[in-house]
Amino acid sequence: MSSFWSAWIIVLTLGLLFVLIWLLRWNMKNYTHIEEGQEMDHEFDGIVEMNNPLPKWWTYLFWACFAWGFIYLALYPGLGNFQGLLGWKSSNQDIQSLEESRQAMQASQDNGMIVEYDRAVRDAEEKYGPIFEAYAQQPIEELAHNEDALDVGQRLFLQNCAQCHGSNAMGGQGFPNLTDNDWLYGGEPHNIKTSILDGRQGNMAAFGEQFSDQQITELANYVASLSGRDRDPDLVEAGKANFAVCSACHGADGTGNQQLGAPNLTDNVWLYGGSINKIEETIKYGRNGVMPAWKDILGEDKIHVISAYVYSLSDDE
Repeated sequence: MSSFWSAWIIVLTLGLLFVLIWLLRWNMKNYTHIEEGQEMDHEFDGIVEMNNPLPKWWTYLFWACFAWGFIYLALYPGLGNFQGLLGWKSSNQDIQSLEESRQAMQASQDNGMIVEYDRAVRDAEEKYGPIFEAYAQQPIEELAHNEDALDVGQRLFLQNCAQCHGSNAMGGQGFPNLTDNDWLYGGEPHNIKTSILDGRQGNMAAFGEQFSDQQITELANYVASLSGRDRDPDLVEAGKANFAVCSACHGADGTGNQQLGAPNLTDNVWLYGGSINKIEETIKYGRNGVMPAWKDILGEDKIHVISAYVYSLSDDE
């Protein structure tokens, strides 16, 4: 915050408090010619106004609020850039990365500052860390049948994964459905955990410059036919000749390659949509899907529990 805005906030806040104090004192004094406890010069609907002083309990409460207000502003941040006498703040501000967050947390601890968020994180690690460590000792296949662990994994999933995959984990266009047992990189427990730990970078090359629009239409029809859909035989046959370029990743039979994250084109499951227009768009412009790495954000123990939850969503056993 600039010095100008800091000074503006300080003047505005303190000025308002002093105005309210003056207003209270003004109302405590009798500025009329009528003695306190006597009737005023006007009435309304049979109700006569009395010149009574403010109730003592009411004024004492106001004075107490003013006193607390000044104490609070002195101890805690609130007046512009003034950080308060206690050195307390809710969190480290202007953090741009996890590394900066860790550095700021360590610096605050070394300098004896009270950062509420940091303290909450440490308390949570002390309380729940042993629980996650115990879960991490169990195989994911076993953990996937532990109801308590699945409840924890579901909460972690909703907090960190639902933004992309949905609260029901059924995904959306460009975001995989985690409940249908169709996996780009494999659905075994170690595959799922690796995806969450290290992230994935899916890259479908663009062929818009290599093929003409007609060739892309033909290729799209051939790809659609691989999943048993009825397409124009002439277009399918023409597209088959150019599929050799695609087979390097998707295989000669179009069943994909989980080592590369290349989708199976024969199962009629489409990450970006299976209409002819969408398939043409994918072939022409390519796709670049990113699954972020969560290892540095959540830690391996929490990811172990999330992996068990995700595995349970499509585990048929």
